[in-house]
Amino acid sequence: MDITSSLAARAYGATTAQKPETPGAVERTAKDFFATVKEGEETAMASLSGGADSQALVEALAQTELAVETAVTVRDRVVEAYQEILRMPV
Repeated sequence: MDITSSLAARAYGATTAQKPETPGAVERTAKDFFATVKEGEETAMASLSGGADSQALVEALAQTELAVETAVTVRDRVVEAYQEILRMPV
């Protein structure tokens, strides 16, 4: 798994742009996020039952952690933008 082309890296790149490149970019990013988290959970379960090696578990957990951190960063920026809009004089 290449972390540079992971969901988190793509999602962060999409948030730094002024507008989404194509319609539905946010929806695709959300679906990719949930797929990454699900893959991490499945790898963890497989590792517990002996079906996956520890390297795969570490990689899946690192990718999931990066995706969650990116989601939190995006959420924080959205909240900051909303608060800035509320501070604008009418």
